[in-house]
Amino acid sequence: MTNNEQPKENAQEAFRDSIATVDKQGKRIWIYPKKPAGRHYNWRKLFGYGLLVMLLAGPFMRIGGEPLLMINVIERRFVFFGQTFWPQDIHLFVLGFITFIIFVALFTVAFGRLFCGWACPQTVFMELVYRRIEYWIEGDWKDQMALNKGPWTWTRLGKKALKHALFFAIAFVIGNTFLAYLVGSDQLIHIITEPMGQHVGGFLAMIGFSLAFYGVFAFLREQVCTTVCPYGRLQGVLLDRSSMVIAYDHVRGEQRAKFRKGEERSTAGKGDCIDCKACVNVCPTGIDIRNGTQLECVNCTACIDACDHMMDSVGLPRGLVRYASESGIAEKKPFRFTTRMKAYSAVLTLLIGVIVALLVTRTDVETTVLRNPGTLFQKQDDGRISNLYQFKVVNKTSRDMPIHFVLLDAKGEVKLVGKELDLQKAQLMEGEMFIILDPGQMSGYNTEVTVGVFTGEKLLEKVRTSFIGPMAKRS
Repeated sequence: MTNNEQPKENAQEAFRDSIATVDKQGKRIWIYPKKPAGRHYNWRKLFGYGLLVMLLAGPFMRIGGEPLLMINVIERRFVFFGQTFWPQDIHLFVLGFITFIIFVALFTVAFGRLFCGWACPQTVFMELVYRRIEYWIEGDWKDQMALNKGPWTWTRLGKKALKHALFFAIAFVIGNTFLAYLVGSDQLIHIITEPMGQHVGGFLAMIGFSLAFYGVFAFLREQVCTTVCPYGRLQGVLLDRSSMVIAYDHVRGEQRAKFRKGEERSTAGKGDCIDCKACVNVCPTGIDIRNGTQLECVNCTACIDACDHMMDSVGLPRGLVRYASESGIAEKKPFRFTTRMKAYSAVLTLLIGVIVALLVTRTDVETTVLRNPGTLFQKQDDGRISNLYQFKVVNKTSRDMPIHFVLLDAKGEVKLVGKELDLQKAQLMEGEMFIILDPGQMSGYNTEVTVGVFTGEKLLEKVRTSFIGPMAKRS
């Protein structure tokens, strides 16, 4: 590389030294994206509003009497698609989390940051709800810029007050929905309808979540995608030249030049890019897609619609900005399932198979039976030996069930301390019980016994525990 070529290349890559939302002094640059329109935006609205309906209705939907989704960290009770999970199912959570990470990696390797632009709640709420309110009240991007740069008049004050009132009202709905996913819709209704003094913690959480979401969507906005969210940085190590991303066809587009009617651009040494900056003006994170793949790009497709509109206006073919891979553009290679994608897919398939097997073999209850620490055996009046045990039984189903214990591999008796067990749905029950054995049933100082957990005549689970007795006398 010559000395003249190196500064030129460095200048072309200078955009990577900063982000569009921060100036050289480190101050925030407010982004005013132009109102998007086009076929991709229409598809994204249909998909996004469908997701919003599912998200807002999720806490109130029931499967077998249980919520569709609930993540109750306080009570350590988690419900997914009507199935209740407890901390005892930690292995399923670990495998599920690993599977999710592998899926994200595979999806990103193949399709880039597509999730961010189409399905991420941050983007869906920001672009399809909050910005649309902003366009409705304050106008398009240039109107918003003029309003914010102008003096504080009654018109400006009224528009800002209305906008932020609506912003907080929607944030309040989102905050309540988020709280419902944590504590359940029934508890949320109690918090709303009953006196505040009975639910101080719930009320504070409701206000806290509402303020947090209001701050995110009214002020933080695209900074979540460009600065806070780690996914943008993660894609930097996951993407390769075969990944499908929102890409500018530099082979076809360069050299950029303004459009002149009746001009033969190829003869004049010009590419199809007319340098109108429509793709830049419409970008919600303020980038220029013509610079190549960037961590700020959320694959929202707004630039595709804007570029296609301009190509239609000047009579040039669509697709100058499109879904494509770097190798597809530079080398005209079609999309292919690479070895890397196959490896991720194999691991993902294996993990899904393991999770499915564990879910299928998962029992309705999970029981722990442990000898009471610090206690010894006791000799009964009839000569039998008893041990005191502590037990915990978790009902993983959405139905109530009476529970009783039976010794399976030894003749003896199980005697509960207290009343009979009536295990409520999705509940944990603890208690104590005695296991009583005849000395002839013992194989020494320490004997393993198997306790069967029954509901009616149905065996739910087998639990092994140890039983201690007097040491055998030496002859």
